[in-house]
Amino acid sequence: MPRAVSASLDASVRRSPLTLGQPVRSVLAVAARVGYREAARLLAERDPVIARLVVAAGPPTIPVARETHFATLVRSITYQQLATNAARAIHGRLVAALDGDVSAERVLATPAGTLRAAGLSGRKVESLRDLATKVLDGTVILDPRRLARQSDEEITTRLSAVKGIGKWSADIFLMFRLRRMDVWPTGDLGVRKGYALAWQVPVPTEKQLVPLGEPYRPYRSVVAWYCWRAVQLSGDAALTRPESAAQVL
Repeated sequence: MPRAVSASLDASVRRSPLTLGQPVRSVLAVAARVGYREAARLLAERDPVIARLVVAAGPPTIPVARETHFATLVRSITYQQLATNAARAIHGRLVAALDGDVSAERVLATPAGTLRAAGLSGRKVESLRDLATKVLDGTVILDPRRLARQSDEEITTRLSAVKGIGKWSADIFLMFRLRRMDVWPTGDLGVRKGYALAWQVPVPTEKQLVPLGEPYRPYRSVVAWYCWRAVQLSGDAALTRPESAAQVL
């Protein structure tokens, strides 16, 4: 990595107002649980870059989920590596093949050929069956009450045990489906590019982005949302909004 790039990224952490005079892990620690809007306000009070993004993009909004956790993960697997319109069409045919019952039991009861006929690849059929199996045997926990007692790390570990679900998918599930406040999806190109645009530094690698998020604990999800918005505001059609990174949720 060029020395100048490394120095620029290091300076981005050092000059953050959130890091001055306090331990990184205690930054913004508050006893009461706050929502996305309040977190954005707290961040804006302490960081002029976030303050400018709040003015330009408004308060963060997270779409309200209208399906089960299992159905959300099925959608996530279905949409992987597909253009939005094609993915939407295939997902619609899949739901029809399941007679509208997007459940682990129904996925396992449906012949692989029927799932393939909906337009799924063999690998995605395998992923859906693996997800369904792991939900039923308890490897993956999707019960809302039990999920509420699990840490982000434990949820990520369990989800990553499923074929076709990696850390990025788990991060997006945590952020958009479970509305966890301190998710930092370093594997998302939009977040990395948005950080570079907002803080005026070279685009960081996935590894470089990790420490850049530390000053914003415990509200890194909010910062990630504004990184996506920074890309949108820049006019980059390839990475236009959070929903493009999390379109399946």
